[in-house]
Amino acid sequence: MVFKGTITDAPDFDPAADAETLYNAMKGLGSDKDAILDLVTSRSNAQRQEVIAAYKCSFGKDLIEDLKYELTGKFERLIVSLMRTPAYHDAKEIHDAVKGTGTNERCLIEVMASRNNKQIHDMVAAYKDAYGRDIEEDVMADTSGHFKKMLVVLLQGTREESGVVDADLVEQDAQDLYAAGEEQWGTDEAKFIMILGNRSVTHLHMVFDAYEKIAECSVEDSIKNELSGDFERLMLAVVQCIRSVPMFFAKRLYKSMKGLGTADNTLIRIMICRSEIDMLDIRECFRLRYEKSLYNMIKDDTSGDYKRTLLNLCGGDDDLAGEFFPEAAQIAYKMWELSSMTKVQLRPTIRPSSGFDPAADAQALRKAMKGFGTDEDAIIDIVAQRSNAQRQEIRQTFKSLLGRDLMKDLKSELSKNLERLIIGLMLTPAEFDAKMMRKAMEGAGTDEHALIEILVTRSNEEIHAMNAAYQDAYKKTLEEAIQSDTSGHFCRILVSLVQGARDEGPADMERANADAQELADACNAESDDMEMKFMSILCTRSFPHLRKVFQEFVRCSNKDIEQIIKKEMSGDIKNAFYAIVRSVKNQPSYFADRLYKAMKGLGTDDRALIRIMVSRCEIDLFNIRKEFKETHDDSLHEFIQGDTSGDYRKTLLMLCGGED
Repeated sequence: MVFKGTITDAPDFDPAADAETLYNAMKGLGSDKDAILDLVTSRSNAQRQEVIAAYKCSFGKDLIEDLKYELTGKFERLIVSLMRTPAYHDAKEIHDAVKGTGTNERCLIEVMASRNNKQIHDMVAAYKDAYGRDIEEDVMADTSGHFKKMLVVLLQGTREESGVVDADLVEQDAQDLYAAGEEQWGTDEAKFIMILGNRSVTHLHMVFDAYEKIAECSVEDSIKNELSGDFERLMLAVVQCIRSVPMFFAKRLYKSMKGLGTADNTLIRIMICRSEIDMLDIRECFRLRYEKSLYNMIKDDTSGDYKRTLLNLCGGDDDLAGEFFPEAAQIAYKMWELSSMTKVQLRPTIRPSSGFDPAADAQALRKAMKGFGTDEDAIIDIVAQRSNAQRQEIRQTFKSLLGRDLMKDLKSELSKNLERLIIGLMLTPAEFDAKMMRKAMEGAGTDEHALIEILVTRSNEEIHAMNAAYQDAYKKTLEEAIQSDTSGHFCRILVSLVQGARDEGPADMERANADAQELADACNAESDDMEMKFMSILCTRSFPHLRKVFQEFVRCSNKDIEQIIKKEMSGDIKNAFYAIVRSVKNQPSYFADRLYKAMKGLGTDDRALIRIMVSRCEIDLFNIRKEFKETHDDSLHEFIQGDTSGDYRKTLLMLCGGED
């Protein structure tokens, strides 16, 4: 799970030392509020619990009672609330919402609608422990009607959590919701309660989409039309939390501060309960929706030590970037957010053949090439329907059984593009990449696009293997070949990539923010400095990290990184950086675009076509096909069919693996 909070465990944590710091801050006349707020807001909740225990051990006193005595007003409420565990804090909020005359329905709605099963169970247990009462009984005694029924359902903490979705049930639930509301006079509230109170988040996302198609309006619109009062507000809150918990809280925070006066209890509750969970996402949603940072809203709406504490929990000002999001930047930002969240399952089109017999395949290939003429169909059917590992076994078996070099035989029997394609398939991936790099640099011209495509899209392991294969085949290093064939910053970019030293870990949020800011600052520098800074980040950081960097870059500059590269750079340097960005965003889409360019217009770039089809068929060619169809309407299969011919076409179509 990716961490999205603003408060984390403090390094080198010493609870005894913290306890002493707090004791000294409250000793004597007055108290050192700065010391208290700085310490409390720079420790995680788990660490604060250790400080409470250490305080009692060292001084024989209750830290929370001492804080209550020393501090006053909203600042006291905020600091004391931070010292409670999340479950006990939630329990106290619910207890305060239902005790005495009147009920704080909005607090009940916010807490119940936004907590997951574990948080609900922990809160129920904490309530029982703290007040010796049953939370369900207290809530039932203080509420009524359908509002009460839905709260009781949510209090069970039994929402389905499986990621598996039953498509038939999705359709049924959408139909049931429609039948319960829009389709009839009156509303079957029980159906809304059952579905919205129990189904999984993933399931309900799909139900909402299906519902919109049936009802031709959103489920929120139907709730507004069909329900009323607290029950309506609760059901809308549940739907909003299903759609986006951070956006739900961004709206609640905005409402707590807009207009005259501040709903401090709401502000305190949300800032505390989300600071270790998703405050970064809430900040993003806040700025996206209200064109103002949460930081600045808090700054304008609060004061003193209370303000300082809240700003520490907020963790940063998203308006430092300058102007507000124009629509294009908003779209780019959400796109990068989606890119960083989406987990694409890569799917090949060529898999290992079952019942594989390398000796039988070797014999069949020899037979296909013996005597006059060549049986190309037999060769294609074997080579294009085996995995690369299986082809290597065939190569070895061919030599040990028949004493012949399969590669030499194939080269002598086949010709032109078919020969290039079949030989490409018979090479190991590393040998093939090395050969493609060599081809891109030999002769008079250089195929810079090929150099970029290979070096940008290969993993460190693949690059190391390619380097070794290049050295073995051509008796010089690939780096030396690049340096003798390219120049300037473009050469440096390629040399950087050919090291195969790109980070391979997940995104580091703090570093991503710094990287994004450095890139944004570099946009105002001299061209050479800008290119060097871009190279130092784009050529070395991991792809998951760069997704976050590019997302944060939008926030820093109000521009998309692609726009900047297109506008500020030119030639091979532009193409290299652009290829990195496209690969980071969606690598199958990048390859789909390269395939389209290889075949569109007059003539075909067969080398590019062969290179991509061979190198991706066991990795993600199925994904590339889907991206191709989505982007260009025609399928990859149709393009290959119309742009190639003969046995060459037949082999490519077998690698393609199907019509979309």
